[in-house]
Amino acid sequence: MIIGVPREVKQDEYRVAMLPVGVEELANRGHTVLVEAGAGLGSGLADHDYLRAGCELVATAKEVFERAELVVKVKEPQESEWPLLRAGQALFTYFHFAADRKLTEAVLTSDVTAIAYETLSDAKGQLPLLTPMSEVAGRMSIQEGAKYLERPQMGRGILLGGVPGVAPANILILGGGVVGANAAKIAAGFNANVAILDINVDRLRYLADVMPPNVDCLFSDRHTIAEQLDRADLVVGAVLIPGAKAPCLIRREHLKTMKSGSVIIDVAIDQGGCIETSKPTSHNDPTYIVDEVVHYCVTNMPGAVGRTSTYALCNVTLPWVIQLAQRGIESAAKELPPLARAINMHGGKVTNAAVAETFDLELSDQFGRG
Repeated sequence: MIIGVPREVKQDEYRVAMLPVGVEELANRGHTVLVEAGAGLGSGLADHDYLRAGCELVATAKEVFERAELVVKVKEPQESEWPLLRAGQALFTYFHFAADRKLTEAVLTSDVTAIAYETLSDAKGQLPLLTPMSEVAGRMSIQEGAKYLERPQMGRGILLGGVPGVAPANILILGGGVVGANAAKIAAGFNANVAILDINVDRLRYLADVMPPNVDCLFSDRHTIAEQLDRADLVVGAVLIPGAKAPCLIRREHLKTMKSGSVIIDVAIDQGGCIETSKPTSHNDPTYIVDEVVHYCVTNMPGAVGRTSTYALCNVTLPWVIQLAQRGIESAAKELPPLARAINMHGGKVTNAAVAETFDLELSDQFGRG
């Protein structure tokens, strides 16, 4: 099979979809790997690293998309890449379709097979290709929150951990999954007062067992959210419904009860955001203010730490790339249920229920989803 790795073109995206070792593993199995020149530079990986591993270095993304049967990326295809997509080709990347109708329609029209990292789930319902980036984003949410609470960034001028004689910050985390748990760990390490909310009582019991004493694990309902918002200096939106649009947990009117200069980090923005006033931003221009509350809604948070994120992502995606290359797309989907669940579109039809429901599109079940 011919596998293509283009350079990422999303603004401030420094990750790359394959490490040199991945090229070597595929080349040793008889596959051809096309890598666009400069694809790894943002992660500290030079072209000669890929050449030594056995890739064919090509000059443009156009050539990658024209020749590759399977294109492996990090972020969803950007508008400039849509014309490069072609029927019969497979694209393996993060898509987050439910947050973007235009992207959904463009990819559906292109007739590619869209295999989404974020919906590849194992027999336990876990999301192994989303987990490492959720870990990065969860940890970064506190790092970024600490920065934007500083007064020069229009924040309240709060030090997360406080000092002797001065109370620490109050941090509210909405969602106790991978993002929320990692955010809570880092926030607790700063000695902040942390409240993590979730609707899964079993998950709350687990978190209560593993979190330090300065983390309160609370059941999430509208009254508890409102109560915690009144106290919060920093809010982290960390909710996820796999493949679907994130639920809106904070409405515009709730902002008026929050402290002036408080900060919201909406990690759920990739799936549409869980705050009514959230809108996508970039690392180049990450924040804006609504009702005196700072909003940080960067859609590719892990892209800023490209070196760490690339290694963490490629560690988990490479085994699946190998399976797709060895078996072929349709055989892999029929033989490996996690890959079947990862396919969101095939043959010009939507095969993911959450995406179909979000945009009121017909659902086609072309592969077993066991």
